[in-house]
Formats: sequence, C-alpha cells, structure tokens
Amino acid sequence: MSKVDDAELILKLYDLRREPVMREARNWIFTFNPTSVQDVIEVLLGEHSGHYRMVISYWDMAAAMVNNGAIDETLFNETNGEHIFVYSKIEPVLEEVRTLFGNPDFLRNLETLVKRIPNIDEKLIAMRARMKKFAEMRQERAANTQAASAGGSAPQS
Repeated sequence: MSKVDDAELILKLYDLRREPVMREARNWIFTFNPTSVQDVIEVLLGEHSGHYRMVISYWDMAAAMVNNGAIDETLFNETNGEHIFVYSKIEPVLEEVRTLFGNPDFLRNLETLVKRIPNIDEKLIAMRARMKKFAEMRQERAANTQAASAGGSAPQS
C-alpha cells in the first residue's frame, strides 16, 4: 500500500473520531480512571457502557489495521497518540478484565501495537502522571465553580 493510501485511511479514522457520539465517548473516557476490575464492571452496568465500548473497540480495530499491514505503523504512531492514552487507562486492569470475562484476547491488537513503541513503559508512566494532574485540576475547578455558584468565595490554592 502506498503512503498516500495509508494517509487516506488515517484521515478516515480521524473523521470517524469526529462523529458526535464518538466525540462524546472520547470526552468521557478522559475522566475514566479505573483502578480495579470493579470500576470497569460499574461502567459496563451504567450509563457510560456504550462510551467505554465505543472507544476501546475503535482503538482495538484501528490497531488491528496497523498490525495487519493495512496502515503503516510509523505513520500511524506519528499521527496519533490517543491509542496510547486509551491503553494507559485500561492497562492497569487489563489482565483482570480478560480473566473476569474469559477473553484472553481482549484488546490484544491495541496492546500489541502500543507495546512495540520504543520506551513505552516510561511514556505510559508519564502519561498517567499527566492524567492524574488533569484530574486534580478538574476537581479543583469543579470545587471553585461550586463555591462560586453557592455564593461563597472560591477556595484559594
């Protein structure tokens, strides 16, 4: 396949990410930080089940295209980073999820692709640290907004 064909597939994948429900799902996963398989179960039984399934299956599908040669891996990794982000969210509980649901191949394509990235362990640690900082910033912002709407003064940092 030519680089132009690869680029066209990547742009099609990007366009799918812009679909309104997918965008909503992607925004939601930003806030999802599972620490146990129970967190995944709660999501699957709740209102965000579709969001969770949409995002993880999308990235596993995209990874399968790369792993099977439909898209150049270097070009894919240089034009995307969200697959690493999604993997960083689920990786800490991935083996538990696989065991619980009896599906040892769950997210295998995504895992295979991400694990081939040089220095991935360090990148995942750094990404999780950034996501933790973003979560703290969101909590602080929510507290400030709540205090302001209650008529009180915002807490000082």
